Amino acid sequence: MLSKVENIATPIAHGGLKMKWQANWRDYVVYLFFALILVIFGLTIGDKGFLTVANLFNITRTTSMIAIMAIAMTLVIAAGELDLSIGSAAALSALVSALVIKSGYGLIVGALAGLLSGLAVGALNGFFVTVLNIPSFLVTLGSMQLIRGLDMRLTYTKPVAIADDTFNTIFGGGNVGPVPSLFIWSLVAAAAGHLVLRYTAFGRQVLATGGNPVAARYSGVPTHRIKLYCFLLSGVAGALAGLLYSGMMQTARYTFGTGGELAAIAAVILGGTSLFGGKATIVGTFVGALLIGTINNGLIIMGLDVSEQNMISGGLIILAVAFGRRPTRS
Repeated sequence: MLSKVENIATPIAHGGLKMKWQANWRDYVVYLFFALILVIFGLTIGDKGFLTVANLFNITRTTSMIAIMAIAMTLVIAAGELDLSIGSAAALSALVSALVIKSGYGLIVGALAGLLSGLAVGALNGFFVTVLNIPSFLVTLGSMQLIRGLDMRLTYTKPVAIADDTFNTIFGGGNVGPVPSLFIWSLVAAAAGHLVLRYTAFGRQVLATGGNPVAARYSGVPTHRIKLYCFLLSGVAGALAGLLYSGMMQTARYTFGTGGELAAIAAVILGGTSLFGGKATIVGTFVGALLIGTINNGLIIMGLDVSEQNMISGGLIILAVAFGRRPTRS
């Protein structure tokens, strides 16, 4: 009788170990794909300057804004919601700060005005989602269009130059030694996001809200307030990205952040965060953003046109997500 039980338990144990190994492997798929892409591009276009320090820093510079938006998006998605307006908020912040600086109010007031505009966007989204209980997809889809129209109306689609050298140095154009300031901004954001998500009560409440909001409420978690805070953080992160866009370009344009929300969502999902909430990783999101930036950079160096770049990068992202998708149990 004992031997029969052992015979039954053995394959179950082996099956459990196999499932656990598969789950652990899939947690690291974004890192494996990132390393694979680096190797492939290094072998194929290494002689064209892909592996130079200057180009690698260029990748970090151009993906910093997406990384910052994606880090905030991780918290929103982990809480079971979505924010499609973060790219529009970036353009709004860039334009508001540029107009304030141009009016003679200076760097600090201009930067604060830009951040407050993003905070207002987050508050607007959070109010409709948490107070009026409208699905976040619909709310942020509408606010994305509304704010993008406002972006165009502010300057009638005309760019606004930023002549403040200090602003441009801090928000995008400067370096700390050989390291671009943009990359430092994204590293600080990633470190802060990781600490908040993993080591604070707020981070645990975000995951609980997204994992099972009913159980979270019964446990005393203020789920509506947590979601509101996530939208506020998303708005501020979008605003910061807008300041970095304008600092890098030394001008503000209504087109800043266009498509940034989709790239941010892709980075979040690539990194291993569940689109249904309750499971998230900031480090994975950061690497996911770098992966997207590396693919785009490599395809540009290859000399492909925009349509070819979109097709190949989209296919690679789908492939990475497919490999990272967890198997379902029958």
